[in-house]
This record gives sequence, C-alpha cells and structure tokens, in this order.
Amino acid sequence: MSATETAAAIGAGWRKAAPDDVLILLPMADGGPGFVQVLHAGLGGRGRLIDVPASDPLGRPVTGQLLVVDDERGRTVYVESAQVCGLHLLSTAERDPSRTTSAGLAALLRAAVDEGAKRIVVGLGGTGTNDAGAGLLERLGADAERLRAVELMAATDVDIPLLGAHGATAVFGPQKGAPAAMLPVLEERLARFADATAPELGELPGAGAAGGIGFALFALGGHRTSGADLVMRLLGVSGSVAASDLVITGEGSLDVQSLQGKLPIRIAACCLEVRVPCIAICGRVMLSRSQAVAAGFAETYSIETHAGSLPAALALGAAGLSALAQEAAAAWQISGADSG
Repeated sequence: MSATETAAAIGAGWRKAAPDDVLILLPMADGGPGFVQVLHAGLGGRGRLIDVPASDPLGRPVTGQLLVVDDERGRTVYVESAQVCGLHLLSTAERDPSRTTSAGLAALLRAAVDEGAKRIVVGLGGTGTNDAGAGLLERLGADAERLRAVELMAATDVDIPLLGAHGATAVFGPQKGAPAAMLPVLEERLARFADATAPELGELPGAGAAGGIGFALFALGGHRTSGADLVMRLLGVSGSVAASDLVITGEGSLDVQSLQGKLPIRIAACCLEVRVPCIAICGRVMLSRSQAVAAGFAETYSIETHAGSLPAALALGAAGLSALAQEAAAAWQISGADSG
C-alpha cells in the first residue's frame, strides 16, 4: 500500500473505536516509494507534476514524474528513483539484481535539468537494483556534465556505504532477489566499478543507498540529506506533532534497519522532544520492547501478530491494517483513561 492508502486504512479503523477523535492524516515518505506523491499532496498543490517517459529496471517502458516547485530560492525539482528502479515494478520471478539496471533514472534527471532546475532532490529507496548507479551514469553520457551545474541532493533514509558487511549488497541484496551465492559476485562488481569511478566516495554515508545509486549521485557532485528530515521539514511535521495528543506512525517492518534513521524513528524522536506519545502500527515488529521504548515508542502493534502469521497478514491487506488500528484505538482509550 502507498503511504496515502496506509494512512486512510489506519484512519478508518481508528474512527470505528474512537469516532470523536479528530484525526489529521499526513502521509509520509523518506525518499523511497511515494516520495513525489507525498510531497505534492503535502505541499497543498504547490508545484506541478510532469510525466516523463522512462524505463524500468529491466528496460521496459514506464512513466515517471517530476515535481517542480518554485520558491524564493529558485526552482527545485523532486525525483523519485523508485518510480523507474523500484522493486515493486518487478514480479518475484524477475527480481535479479545481476540483471536489473538504474538506467531509467537518467531520463528523469535529464528532464529535471531541461526544466531549469536550480537543485534536484532525488529520493532514494525501495529499488530493485544493485549496480552502484552504473546504468544511470552510462545512460546519462554527456548529460552528466549538465547535472554538475545544478545542486544535486540524494534524499535517503539510510546511511550505509557502498561496500562491505554493512554495504548495499550485504544489507539489501537478499531482499532484491539475490541468493547467497550471488552476493560475492555483486560485491565484486560494485568494487570494480567504484575503483574505476571514484573509490574515495564508496565509504561516504549513503553511498550504498538504493543499490548504490547514492554513489553515482556523489560521483556527479551530489551530497546526501536525510529524506525523512527533508519531508518532515517541508510538510511542517513538528508543528502538527506539537499540536497533537497522540501520533501514529509505522512501516512494513520495524526492525534494526529502522534504527538507522528511517522515517518512523525520526517521527518518534520528534514526539519525544515535545513529550507527545507516539505509537507504531506496522506489518511486523522485530524490535524488542526495550529497543522500541528507547526509540521513543509508547507502544507498537504488529499486523503479523494480529493475523497470526506473516502470510495471513499479507492476505488481509488494508482490512487487516484497519482492524489493528481499531484495536489500537480501543487500547489507547483504555490506557488513557487509566492513566488520567
């Protein structure tokens, strides 16, 4: 489900148990899937969407979108790598990071420059690629020099390097379809490409984001920013949090990777600052109770636990999320009454 669909499902379930609560739905993204959609909606229509023909991780035609926003600082164009490199664009059988490519992102960056961007913000995350942006750089060709003339920002929720035990291949390769035997091959490919391109950039935080697209953006002169912090700032999240009695966030899997700076952790930290309780409603929760509390969550809820198994949770979809939100709303009312 998209962030918008997820927020709607949680809101619908919450209202069944607490119809008098005033809910503010604020779909969020931290650079991965939904980045452009969330920003466009959250900015209240400020900015315009432009469709761009591109190609998916296997070279098939797909349409991406630019979000063009003009303000006192000049023109900023927001781009979402997942729209053309996303894992969701591939069937389970097609998930093979030895074949997928980031080349499709070149069309979006080229179009952003053509729109007169002063800065380009590229949301990174949720990709099915692991090529260190080699496909992107190759497809750009001479247009790479045009990108060096604008401010290029890599908005990402992770700060991993390109290589090593905590790099792109080791951390995210398996979920992109790479079996154990493929991982050393992929790592070697990335190492050779980095050595031939800009070896000093491979250790930078975020170089391994989106299968190493972060590395390619750094090679183009870009720099990293927290996707979560950027979206929270643009959408005025801190003000919304301070004005609330309770904040609900979540993600597919709340786990140790989440602690590396993903959006729910940023939201929880924001809540801690102003002493507003925060709960997480997630597909599954892999953090211990103490880890969750330390991160700032008053409580966590898992659809996997609610449904009895992960396959059952996946089968329930939005209905399962709504049912769990209804349970959370009832529990919170009881908890609030007891503590008051």
